Amino acid sequence: MEKHVVVIFPHPDDEAFGAAGTIAHFRKQGVPVTYLCGTLGEMGRNMGNPTFATRESLPQIRKKELLGACEALDIEVEMLGYRDKTLEFEARKTISTHLLSRLKELEPSLVITHYPGFAVHPDHDAFGAAAIEAVQQMDQDTRPTVWALAIAKEKEKVLGDADIQFDVSVHFDEKLAAIKAHQSQAFGILNGLNQGDADLAQIVKERLVKEQFYTWDFSKNSLLIVH
Repeated sequence: MEKHVVVIFPHPDDEAFGAAGTIAHFRKQGVPVTYLCGTLGEMGRNMGNPTFATRESLPQIRKKELLGACEALDIEVEMLGYRDKTLEFEARKTISTHLLSRLKELEPSLVITHYPGFAVHPDHDAFGAAAIEAVQQMDQDTRPTVWALAIAKEKEKVLGDADIQFDVSVHFDEKLAAIKAHQSQAFGILNGLNQGDADLAQIVKERLVKEQFYTWDFSKNSLLIVH
């Protein structure tokens, strides 16, 4: 059993769509989970349908949604205060040093983050790279395992099959609740997955019931540490 799981993603809702079932699995086991969320997603394109947010009000709305999702998943959350859609321009060393300080304090046995280069969004790639660099700098004897979430369509072609594969059907209710909490974003994202007239619950059940991760192999995939 894991001692403590730390999830590191850049946006509110990344945890819900990418790892909510896995998070629920660990919480069912009594494992503490902490979400280090990079930004408030203030540059998100979705303002609700019908519109209920403006660019000025969206950060506080998304903060409230994030807190609701984390309450639904029964996890702790720390908001790290970075600006949405700028992480690729931040010095990776600065972010990795910040994350390293939190990891040393939290002492996780497992870190879940995005797989750099296969995470579709520049913020995902940049924050995943910083998270992995932070773990890479930890003492090898106490270094947590890293599970990396790849999203890109070509992931299997390049990386092969994911070695961690969960059917999270048993945690469907928790995953759906977490997604629903992100109301301003969820329906726009799910509409992009919808191929017919299915409702939100059906889309989640059909398209998002499997969560897959690659175990990061530091002996083969070590990132170049930026000084």
